[in-house]
Amino acid sequence: MIEILNHLVSEVEERLSEELDVAELASRSGTTEYHVRRMFSSLAGMPVSEYVRRRRMTVAAADVIGGDDLLTIAVRYGYGSTEAFGRAFRAVHGTRPADVRRDGGPLRSQPQLRFRLTVEGSTSMDARIVEQPDFRLIGHAARVPLIYEGVNPHIQEHIASLPANEHERLKQLGNTDPGGLLQVSADVDPDYAEGSELTYLHGVAVSADTPVPDDLDAIEVPTGQWAVFRTSGEHPKALQDAWAATATEWFPSNPWRLRAGPSIVSVLDRADDFSTATCELWLPVERS
Repeated sequence: MIEILNHLVSEVEERLSEELDVAELASRSGTTEYHVRRMFSSLAGMPVSEYVRRRRMTVAAADVIGGDDLLTIAVRYGYGSTEAFGRAFRAVHGTRPADVRRDGGPLRSQPQLRFRLTVEGSTSMDARIVEQPDFRLIGHAARVPLIYEGVNPHIQEHIASLPANEHERLKQLGNTDPGGLLQVSADVDPDYAEGSELTYLHGVAVSADTPVPDDLDAIEVPTGQWAVFRTSGEHPKALQDAWAATATEWFPSNPWRLRAGPSIVSVLDRADDFSTATCELWLPVERS
């Protein structure tokens, strides 16, 4: 996987003025666009599209200072007008091309990425592979923004809006794995871009033939394999650290890749104030 990501970075440099075809690159490399995009964003901390834009504007800044015609520069980097180019330039550098041409800056450069795998081997990851038949996720869903670190206040607000007895009712409805109350993230942006919207569902898992109460939302989940990671400690930090470690340690070292589908957190045990918790992170996977 690390080799594939570095190949992608090299292709970005070779095709700064062209549209990058991540799907074609993934196919040539024997993997999927979904997996490449998710691994890139997890490791780089930004989507592929954002990295491409930053690299284009980093290189374009030299052309702007060099005095080339702005429309020529815009077309060179795939923009149809100086206005569109100017908006992209300002989003990266925080200033207009004309100001940079006059003053020589300020400029914010995006260095070329290089991915490396560092294996320390001091900590093993508690994981198992599960084959799960069709099932449903039922509960209360809401659209919320994706936040990488810390507690997501939008999810907190959604859960707090539920009646106190609703949590116990949901628990009684659950009848299959993953067990217990679940935190489900679905319809996630393929680039896993922070701030993008996803569907969050607070609920439980039920068998595929279980009727869904009229007041609940449902997500149908087809048969497939899941990588299940157990975490324990400060919440949500331990869970978020494990999610990051799947990208940096587990996937590069194992013959599995992410497939499209919801990610699920099962809360097995927690402190009354939720400051600590033991959880299982369920990620949909397939053999790579």
